[in-house]
Amino acid sequence: MRIGAHVDSAEPLVEAAARGADAVQFFLTDPQGYKSPVPRDDAEQLRASEVDIYIHAPYIVNVASPNNRIRIPSRKLLMAHAKAAAEIGGKGLIVHGGHVGSGADLADGFTNWRKAFEYAAKDGGLPLPVLIENTAGGDNACARRFDDLARLWDAVGEFGAGFCLDTCHAFAGGEDLTGIVDRVKSITGRIDLIHANDSKGGFDSGQDRHDNLGNGKIDPELVVAAIRAAGAPAIVETPGGADGQTADIALLRERTGG
Repeated sequence: MRIGAHVDSAEPLVEAAARGADAVQFFLTDPQGYKSPVPRDDAEQLRASEVDIYIHAPYIVNVASPNNRIRIPSRKLLMAHAKAAAEIGGKGLIVHGGHVGSGADLADGFTNWRKAFEYAAKDGGLPLPVLIENTAGGDNACARRFDDLARLWDAVGEFGAGFCLDTCHAFAGGEDLTGIVDRVKSITGRIDLIHANDSKGGFDSGQDRHDNLGNGKIDPELVVAAIRAAGAPAIVETPGGADGQTADIALLRERTGG
């Protein structure tokens, strides 16, 4: 079982060692900006490392948006980050499911997601798996409610889209964590990565506020059960720096046998 953490991008392998992590996730650029990634000086070390590398796309990427000024730059940014992630040996690029905004037709978001994959195919294809992540908030979101996730997968499943299950997002988004892996796999057929997070917000609160395992509103055994059932690598995106995340990784290792 590969278990790791979301870390600062400056020295991800140093951060991995500080946590005893098998995997790390980090941003390649400002998560709130549209800047494209630049080549990293440590690319060779990252490719050669035994630590699994995952890259998270900027939060502002929203390929579902009906707004051309958001959707089109988001498509381009997604491709740029996918290429940059592949260059450093990344195993996947995580991107939030996005939303269409108040008053818009959610069906347009699913269509726009399909167009994003078609756009990528015309640009030479995606060089690594894109892992769509479920989100906590937004009643007009493409991947908050699992009935909507099923509609999204009808649009993008044939392109080989991967899935990242965030336990905090699912709980805060109103999805019961009991048996969640079976429900997700009945829709997507796969879970490629788990974001193993507790939630400061309550069930169905719509609040994307992560907490350390056992400190929030989620029974940590439900997170452990999801990891066991999925058999997928897990990344903690929890607070407390190296100390907090080391404790979370230790808890998951102990209870999953990983």
